[in-house]
Amino acid sequence: MKPYDENILYIIPARGGSKGIPRKNIKVLAGRPLIHYSIDVARQLANDDHIIVSTEDNEIIQVAEATGLPVHYRRPAELATDTAGSYGVIIDAMDWADARGIKYDKVCLLQPTSPLRIVDDVKACIDMYTPEVDMVVTVAESRSNPYYNCLEADPVTGYLTISKGHGMYTRRQDAPKVWEYTGSVYVFNPESLRRHTLGEMNKRLGCPTPAERCVDLDNTTDWMLAETLIYQAKANAPKE
Repeated sequence: MKPYDENILYIIPARGGSKGIPRKNIKVLAGRPLIHYSIDVARQLANDDHIIVSTEDNEIIQVAEATGLPVHYRRPAELATDTAGSYGVIIDAMDWADARGIKYDKVCLLQPTSPLRIVDDVKACIDMYTPEVDMVVTVAESRSNPYYNCLEADPVTGYLTISKGHGMYTRRQDAPKVWEYTGSVYVFNPESLRRHTLGEMNKRLGCPTPAERCVDLDNTTDWMLAETLIYQAKANAPKE
């Protein structure tokens, strides 16, 4: 298989602990372990040596390898705690790849909690990327807009005021669009990752993604919604 872009390092973070949905990374969603969805997308875009499953958990390794993807990297225990952030996880995986001579000029983060992403979502972010930016990230229009329906309480009077702007918009569609991360796809500039934490990156481009592919699994309600959407998509797929 020829990679879509051979210079990308794909990182799939999947620690063993999870509070909202216990063991969610290997929990079966619509007939398949959750992590398989992200692995399958990555393997349609890259060769296996450019895909890193980042986990400290033996069972997750076994489930991941059931797809045929070898898992050689093991996440350090200190990066698998409840307080460990994504940034340290990404940097450690990059260090591991660098030490093994794996060449890349972009890093793509595919979180297992976004099982509805498709290959074209990743391609769209890759195509938008240039070396001048820090990252390209999938976004969706936010349902809460600080120009229209987000309010703050005055610390003295307690009266509510609009969060941003003049507060005179009477129709949502007239207010400036506001975007939020979907968590589905991140394409990073490796040099930016070495210089800045994720929150410090200012050169960010948003890649709009359809709302039906933006479910992020934080709780059981999200899980049920994702499962319903997957089954609906299978039912509506053209029959061969």
